[in-house]
Amino acid sequence: MSNETPDIDIVLDEQDLMARVDKLAEVLAPRLEGEWSAINILIGATPFTSDLMKALARRGIHPVLDALWLESYRDERESSGRVNVRADITRPVEGRGVLLIDDVFDTGRTLAFARKHFLTKGAREVITVALARKPSAPGGADDVDYHAFDAPERFLVGYGMDDKGKYRGLPYIGALD
Repeated sequence: MSNETPDIDIVLDEQDLMARVDKLAEVLAPRLEGEWSAINILIGATPFTSDLMKALARRGIHPVLDALWLESYRDERESSGRVNVRADITRPVEGRGVLLIDDVFDTGRTLAFARKHFLTKGAREVITVALARKPSAPGGADDVDYHAFDAPERFLVGYGMDDKGKYRGLPYIGALD
């Protein structure tokens, strides 16, 4: 097994990434009044969720954090088209707002599935947030509510996003071909 890192084009460096997350928290903060749960979609959105939670906390916003482990990619670069629940949340969301946090909004299947999942569990509303939004992602009623940046139509790695489990720990967002 090689430890060599492939050629990765930097799409967003660490400093720009943190500035985008902070700006997103500034936009979200006024919407998050009352009781909220922040739901991290595992595994890819974990670093983004952590940094977004810190940025919200600096603004006095403290949602209850939970996680939903969904799987649609496995170790492939394209979605299987099916969303499977690997592990559900542990805290109730009935009557609460849900801030649903994902890494990349591309096909829209994951967030649509999760939104319905939480509304069925009695959430009063679901706001969707993605770190990156791809140009081919669905718009209109199926669009993500908020996103930190518009990504190129390439395979993204770093900052939680992986290629067959690798490169999640990169402090920037890169693209592979």
